[in-house]
Amino acid sequence: RVAGPRLAWLRSGLMDIACFDDLLVAARSQPEPQRLLLVFAAAECEPDASAAQLRAHAAGEGGVLRPLMCVDKDPTELADFAALQREAAQAGPPWSLMFAAALAGASDAAEVQRMLDLLVKRVETGELTGLIPFNTAGDAVHLAR
Repeated sequence: RVAGPRLAWLRSGLMDIACFDDLLVAARSQPEPQRLLLVFAAAECEPDASAAQLRAHAAGEGGVLRPLMCVDKDPTELADFAALQREAAQAGPPWSLMFAAALAGASDAAEVQRMLDLLVKRVETGELTGLIPFNTAGDAVHLAR
């Protein structure tokens, strides 16, 4: 599970993360090396959505999350959210939410990929505990259940 003890600093609430750039600062300040695990998703309506659900979604509420792409990043490789946003725009389709987690310590490529796959599944199923969602402006957002 990604939400294990290796992510304690991210989940602890001790860090005040209001935007992605705050997350970068926090990750860079950790004593162990960090990998940021990022899942970019679109918020969509179900094909059989009711008229009320369609109206709510058009107003920015409701819908389902569809992961579009994922990546791991060393926080020292990113200047800021704007750099990540440019990279994401070149790599894939437009997205509406990005979910972030951090993996602490040295990890090999297989472990990082396994964790990314797990995060994608968690976003698909709505199991978002321990993840920080960011909007396209890089601001941390609260998702209502």
